[in-house]
Amino acid sequence: MGGTTQEGTRKTVQKTTQEDVGTVRGRRERLREQTDRKIMKATLGIVISDGIGAVTIEEVARRSGVAKTTIYRRYRNADDLLQRIQPEVAGLPNFNDLKPSRSGLATMLRRIQNCFDSELGLKAVGVVLSSDNATLKAIAAQVLAPAEERFVGFMERGIADGVFQNRLDYTFLFSTVLGSMLACKAR
Repeated sequence: MGGTTQEGTRKTVQKTTQEDVGTVRGRRERLREQTDRKIMKATLGIVISDGIGAVTIEEVARRSGVAKTTIYRRYRNADDLLQRIQPEVAGLPNFNDLKPSRSGLATMLRRIQNCFDSELGLKAVGVVLSSDNATLKAIAAQVLAPAEERFVGFMERGIADGVFQNRLDYTFLFSTVLGSMLACKAR
């Protein structure tokens, strides 16, 4: 009987320890994502306000509040940071929960706009899109490609459900909608 109690206690301790490790990993991952988001926002802010040449690890650290050593652990230098910036950290919303419909489309467009407004800023998107800089164009592609893919996927679900017409160029439509958002923000 004593062996059974010890075995039960050992299993409980193992289970608790595994749950604690999972909680710590989850917390660590959330903190890393928050730090990455701060670095990304600071980097884009520098590019918008001062140009790509002003991006230095020191300036990113100052604006983001993230220690230089932390940034250097992730990136060799400012060029590496610019090339590897992860716009997915921006928290682009998922549209799988939306039913393809007119109201679903309106909700999806609001989510896209809110994402760009809150995380990146439509001004940042506009500056990046209008730049001739190859690095900025690559960043724009990383930011916009997932948004466009999710938009097109939503529209394709609508076509499959018979809600939307399949005669439209949804990539062009996405670009037009994004351009309209930028024009409204520029007013």
